[in-house]
Amino acid sequence: MTSFTSMEPVQVILPCLNEAAALPSVLTGLPAGFRPLVVDNGSTDGTAELARRLGAEVVDCVERGYGAACHAGLLAAVAPVIAVMDADGSLAGADLPRLVAPIHRGTADLVIGTRRPVSRRAWPWRLRFANRQLARQLSGRTGIKINDLGPMRAMRREALLELRLRDRRSGYPAETLIGAADAGWRIDQIEIDYAPRIGRSKITGTPWGAARAVRDLRAAIRS
Repeated sequence: MTSFTSMEPVQVILPCLNEAAALPSVLTGLPAGFRPLVVDNGSTDGTAELARRLGAEVVDCVERGYGAACHAGLLAAVAPVIAVMDADGSLAGADLPRLVAPIHRGTADLVIGTRRPVSRRAWPWRLRFANRQLARQLSGRTGIKINDLGPMRAMRREALLELRLRDRRSGYPAETLIGAADAGWRIDQIEIDYAPRIGRSKITGTPWGAARAVRDLRAAIRS
Protein backbone atom coordinates (compact mmCIF):
# COMPACT_ATOMS: atom_id res chain seq x y z
CA MET A 1 0.00 0.00 0.00
CA THR A 2 1.30 3.46 -0.93
CA SER A 3 2.03 5.80 1.96
CA PHE A 4 0.10 9.05 1.76
CA THR A 5 2.87 10.84 3.62
CA SER A 6 5.11 10.25 0.59
CA MET A 7 2.61 11.82 -1.83
CA GLU A 8 1.77 15.45 -2.41
CA PRO A 9 0.96 17.30 0.82
CA VAL A 10 -2.71 17.71 1.67
CA GLN A 11 -4.18 20.54 3.70
CA VAL A 12 -7.54 20.02 5.37
CA ILE A 13 -9.65 23.18 5.50
CA LEU A 14 -11.80 23.14 8.63
CA PRO A 15 -14.42 25.95 8.66
CA CYS A 16 -15.22 26.64 12.32
CA LEU A 17 -17.79 28.63 14.25
CA ASN A 18 -17.71 27.76 17.96
CA GLU A 19 -16.37 24.22 17.58
CA ALA A 20 -14.11 24.15 20.65
CA ALA A 21 -15.89 21.07 22.04
CA ALA A 22 -15.28 18.99 18.90
CA LEU A 23 -11.98 20.37 17.67
CA PRO A 24 -9.54 18.33 19.81
CA SER A 25 -10.93 15.01 18.58
CA VAL A 26 -11.16 16.30 15.00
CA LEU A 27 -7.52 17.39 14.95
CA THR A 28 -6.17 14.25 16.61
CA GLY A 29 -8.20 12.17 14.17
CA LEU A 30 -6.41 13.51 11.09
CA PRO A 31 -4.02 10.93 9.55
CA ALA A 32 -0.32 11.63 9.07
CA GLY A 33 0.31 13.83 6.05
CA PHE A 34 -2.97 15.73 6.37
CA ARG A 35 -2.27 19.23 7.77
CA PRO A 36 -5.17 21.07 9.41
CA LEU A 37 -6.02 24.63 8.42
CA VAL A 38 -8.62 25.92 10.86
CA VAL A 39 -10.67 28.84 9.53
CA ASP A 40 -12.26 30.65 12.44
CA ASN A 41 -15.47 32.37 11.36
CA GLY A 42 -16.04 34.59 14.39
CA SER A 43 -16.07 32.05 17.22
CA THR A 44 -16.70 33.26 20.75
CA ASP A 45 -15.85 30.01 22.56
CA GLY A 46 -12.07 30.11 22.15
CA THR A 47 -11.98 27.88 19.05
CA ALA A 48 -9.08 29.78 17.45
CA GLU A 49 -6.97 29.88 20.60
CA LEU A 50 -7.54 26.19 21.23
CA ALA A 51 -6.60 25.29 17.66
CA ARG A 52 -3.35 27.22 17.96
CA ARG A 53 -2.51 25.52 21.26
CA LEU A 54 -3.07 22.18 19.58
CA GLY A 55 -0.59 23.11 16.86
CA ALA A 56 -2.98 23.85 13.99
CA GLU A 57 -2.55 26.72 11.56
CA VAL A 58 -5.41 29.20 12.05
CA VAL A 59 -6.89 31.72 9.63
CA ASP A 60 -9.34 34.37 10.85
CA CYS A 61 -12.28 34.99 8.52
CA VAL A 62 -14.23 38.12 9.43
CA GLU A 63 -16.93 37.68 6.78
CA ARG A 64 -19.60 35.33 8.15
CA GLY A 65 -20.73 32.35 6.12
CA TYR A 66 -19.68 28.81 5.27
CA GLY A 67 -18.60 29.78 1.77
CA ALA A 68 -16.62 32.73 3.10
CA ALA A 69 -14.74 30.45 5.49
CA CYS A 70 -14.04 27.88 2.77
CA HIS A 71 -12.77 30.59 0.43
CA ALA A 72 -10.53 32.09 3.11
CA GLY A 73 -9.05 28.65 3.69
CA LEU A 74 -8.54 28.16 -0.03
CA LEU A 75 -6.64 31.44 -0.31
CA ALA A 76 -4.49 30.63 2.72
CA ALA A 77 -3.67 27.05 1.71
CA VAL A 78 -0.40 26.29 -0.04
CA ALA A 79 -0.63 22.52 -0.59
CA PRO A 80 -1.43 21.34 -4.12
CA VAL A 81 -4.27 19.12 -2.86
CA ILE A 82 -6.89 20.29 -0.38
CA ALA A 83 -9.77 18.66 1.43
CA VAL A 84 -12.67 20.43 3.08
CA MET A 85 -14.23 18.85 6.14
CA ASP A 86 -16.76 19.88 8.79
CA ALA A 87 -15.13 20.37 12.19
CA ASP A 88 -18.08 19.32 14.34
CA GLY A 89 -16.98 15.73 14.95
CA SER A 90 -19.53 14.22 12.54
CA LEU A 91 -16.90 13.18 9.99
CA ALA A 92 -13.96 10.83 10.44
CA GLY A 93 -10.50 11.97 9.46
CA ALA A 94 -9.72 8.30 8.81
CA ASP A 95 -11.77 8.59 5.60
CA LEU A 96 -9.53 11.29 4.14
CA PRO A 97 -6.92 8.98 2.56
CA ARG A 98 -9.65 7.24 0.53
CA LEU A 99 -11.06 10.62 -0.41
CA VAL A 100 -7.82 12.01 -1.84
CA ALA A 101 -6.58 8.75 -3.40
CA PRO A 102 -8.34 9.35 -6.77
CA ILE A 103 -6.92 12.89 -6.86
CA HIS A 104 -3.38 11.58 -6.30
CA ARG A 105 -3.89 8.83 -8.89
CA GLY A 106 -5.14 11.35 -11.41
CA THR A 107 -8.44 9.50 -11.94
CA ALA A 108 -10.71 12.22 -10.50
CA ASP A 109 -10.68 16.00 -10.17
CA LEU A 110 -13.27 16.25 -7.38
CA VAL A 111 -14.12 13.56 -4.85
CA ILE A 112 -17.24 13.92 -2.71
CA GLY A 113 -17.83 12.04 0.51
CA THR A 114 -21.33 10.56 0.44
CA ARG A 115 -22.60 10.38 4.00
CA ARG A 116 -23.55 7.04 5.52
CA PRO A 117 -25.14 7.72 8.93
CA VAL A 118 -23.91 5.48 11.72
CA SER A 119 -27.15 6.04 13.66
CA ARG A 120 -30.55 7.68 13.22
CA ARG A 121 -29.46 10.50 15.47
CA ALA A 122 -26.61 11.36 13.12
CA TRP A 123 -28.88 12.56 10.33
CA PRO A 124 -32.51 13.45 11.21
CA TRP A 125 -35.05 12.47 8.56
CA ARG A 126 -35.95 16.11 7.77
CA LEU A 127 -32.37 16.91 6.82
CA ARG A 128 -31.95 13.65 4.90
CA PHE A 129 -35.10 14.44 2.93
CA ALA A 130 -33.95 17.99 2.15
CA ASN A 131 -30.53 16.71 1.09
CA ARG A 132 -32.14 14.11 -1.19
CA GLN A 133 -34.29 16.73 -2.89
CA LEU A 134 -31.37 19.10 -3.36
CA ALA A 135 -29.17 16.30 -4.70
CA ARG A 136 -31.89 15.45 -7.23
CA GLN A 137 -32.02 19.07 -8.39
CA LEU A 138 -28.25 19.18 -8.55
CA SER A 139 -28.19 15.99 -10.62
CA GLY A 140 -30.60 17.57 -13.08
CA ARG A 141 -28.52 20.74 -13.28
CA THR A 142 -25.16 18.98 -13.79
CA GLY A 143 -26.20 15.86 -15.70
CA ILE A 144 -24.31 13.78 -13.11
CA LYS A 145 -25.98 11.51 -10.56
CA ILE A 146 -25.19 13.28 -7.28
CA ASN A 147 -25.90 11.37 -4.08
CA ASP A 148 -24.94 14.01 -1.50
CA LEU A 149 -23.91 17.66 -1.46
CA GLY A 150 -20.73 16.67 0.32
CA PRO A 151 -19.54 18.18 3.63
CA MET A 152 -16.25 16.35 2.93
CA ARG A 153 -14.60 16.78 -0.46
CA ALA A 154 -11.14 16.86 -2.05
CA MET A 155 -9.66 18.53 -5.12
CA ARG A 156 -6.60 20.41 -6.40
CA ARG A 157 -6.24 23.90 -5.00
CA GLU A 158 -5.28 25.70 -8.22
CA ALA A 159 -8.11 24.08 -10.17
CA LEU A 160 -10.64 25.18 -7.55
CA LEU A 161 -9.33 28.73 -7.64
CA GLU A 162 -9.85 28.74 -11.41
CA LEU A 163 -13.57 28.08 -10.91
CA ARG A 164 -13.90 31.55 -9.32
CA LEU A 165 -16.68 30.54 -6.96
CA ARG A 166 -18.70 33.47 -5.62
CA ASP A 167 -21.10 32.03 -3.05
CA ARG A 168 -20.07 32.93 0.50
CA ARG A 169 -22.97 31.32 2.33
CA SER A 170 -24.42 27.81 2.52
CA GLY A 171 -24.73 27.45 -1.25
CA TYR A 172 -20.96 27.00 -1.60
CA PRO A 173 -21.00 23.15 -1.85
CA ALA A 174 -23.63 23.25 -4.61
CA GLU A 175 -21.75 25.95 -6.50
CA THR A 176 -18.57 23.87 -6.23
CA LEU A 177 -20.29 20.87 -7.84
CA ILE A 178 -21.92 22.96 -10.55
CA GLY A 179 -18.68 24.78 -11.37
CA ALA A 180 -16.76 21.50 -11.48
CA ALA A 181 -19.34 19.85 -13.74
CA ASP A 182 -19.49 22.85 -16.09
CA ALA A 183 -15.69 22.79 -16.31
CA GLY A 184 -15.71 19.13 -17.30
CA TRP A 185 -14.15 17.82 -14.09
CA ARG A 186 -14.21 14.11 -13.38
CA ILE A 187 -16.34 13.76 -10.25
CA ASP A 188 -16.11 10.71 -8.01
CA GLN A 189 -18.16 9.82 -4.92
CA ILE A 190 -17.23 7.53 -2.03
CA GLU A 191 -19.16 6.53 1.07
CA ILE A 192 -18.01 7.97 4.38
CA ASP A 193 -19.25 7.52 7.94
CA TYR A 194 -21.47 10.24 9.36
CA ALA A 195 -21.81 10.41 13.14
CA PRO A 196 -23.83 12.67 15.46
CA ARG A 197 -22.14 16.03 15.68
CA ILE A 198 -20.68 17.33 18.92
CA GLY A 199 -22.67 20.33 20.10
CA ARG A 200 -25.48 22.15 18.31
CA SER A 201 -25.29 23.03 14.63
CA LYS A 202 -25.17 26.74 13.82
CA ILE A 203 -26.73 26.07 10.40
CA THR A 204 -29.23 23.23 10.78
CA GLY A 205 -29.66 23.27 14.56
CA THR A 206 -32.73 25.50 14.32
CA PRO A 207 -35.68 25.52 11.87
CA TRP A 208 -34.64 28.97 10.60
CA GLY A 209 -31.03 27.89 10.14
CA ALA A 210 -32.04 24.78 8.22
CA ALA A 211 -34.44 26.76 6.02
CA ARG A 212 -31.77 29.36 5.29
CA ALA A 213 -29.26 26.67 4.31
CA VAL A 214 -31.76 25.04 1.95
CA ARG A 215 -32.63 28.43 0.47
CA ASP A 216 -28.97 29.22 -0.20
CA LEU A 217 -28.37 25.81 -1.78
CA ARG A 218 -31.41 26.10 -4.04
CA ALA A 219 -30.34 29.59 -5.11
CA ALA A 220 -26.89 28.25 -6.03
CA ILE A 221 -28.41 25.41 -8.06
CA ARG A 222 -30.72 27.76 -9.95
CA SER A 223 -28.08 30.38 -10.72
